[in-house]
Amino acid sequence: MTITILTLFPDFFIGPLSESILKRAQAKNLVQIKIVNLRDYATDQHQTTDDRPFGGGPGMVMKVEPIAKALAEIKVKSKVVLTSAKGTLFTQQRAQDYSQLNDLVIICGHYEGVDERVAEHLVDEEIRIGDYVLTGGEAAAAVITDAVTRLIPGVLGNEVSNQGESHSQPGVMSYPQYTRPEVYNGWEVPPVLLTGDHAAIKKWREEQKNQI
Repeated sequence: MTITILTLFPDFFIGPLSESILKRAQAKNLVQIKIVNLRDYATDQHQTTDDRPFGGGPGMVMKVEPIAKALAEIKVKSKVVLTSAKGTLFTQQRAQDYSQLNDLVIICGHYEGVDERVAEHLVDEEIRIGDYVLTGGEAAAAVITDAVTRLIPGVLGNEVSNQGESHSQPGVMSYPQYTRPEVYNGWEVPPVLLTGDHAAIKKWREEQKNQI
């Protein structure tokens, strides 16, 4: 799978994409993550990527031209999403759907917003990661990339690692997990987990999921 991120701040991704599972997934060629600097596609010598909004108002709006030029050069064959505070909420199910794609392009919104013609004509959908506003879409793009990559077969190593996780079923959380020591600072592991009774443990875990 190839994930291409269009951004005004490429250096934002140096840390998040070069550590832990994402690093290993790229090293094993299970995912290729490309970072595209939108300033390289600006139409003037000053690499201007934003301008004042028509009709007035505070802030700056990302221009349509650099985004259109970048997408044209990439020759997108799959899904294109725009991070936006007014987009559809990103969920585990959507992450699962994205992980089945060959190519995913994420455009990082910024400033006061993005020229609406991008949403109307250049992307398949707008996505938000929560009901709040970020200074830019880079954090959202990193979250989406992480959530999608870990669902690609082979990335986690153990194929059952992501089964039964929180949100695997809408509205259902995972059960609590414990490890050694059995007692720490007077805090005890639930006795049923120490019994070796797999049926009782499974029943307890299902009950715990239903209580969250």
